Amino acid sequence: MGKSYFVPRSAKGETRILYIFTVKSFITTIISGLIGAGLWYLFDKLFQIPMVPGLILTGIFGAIGFVIGAAKIPDSPIMGKFRKAGGETLLDIMIRFITFRKRKKIYIYNLNRGGK
Repeated sequence: MGKSYFVPRSAKGETRILYIFTVKSFITTIISGLIGAGLWYLFDKLFQIPMVPGLILTGIFGAIGFVIGAAKIPDSPIMGKFRKAGGETLLDIMIRFITFRKRKKIYIYNLNRGGK
């Protein structure tokens, strides 16, 4: 017969765009870059700033958006309060914080019970 191969149960992976972007990080980069471009436009109308500082402002906002969409909290005891959030992106944590502030309660269900 043929060779047998191990097939993982969870074969779901993150789709990559341009090798470094996931879909989530690409969207957050674009949105925050547009916010930076909007501020550049506003400051240009108010203060007549040149092109280079405006591009730097847009790039800084885009980089912040990329970090929010792509960075994951490490599962390390050094992280203190954020240790239980190990492996989650900053965007997920920020969304959960905002919903907690609005509703004052949050429910997290563990669907991956496994053998526990």
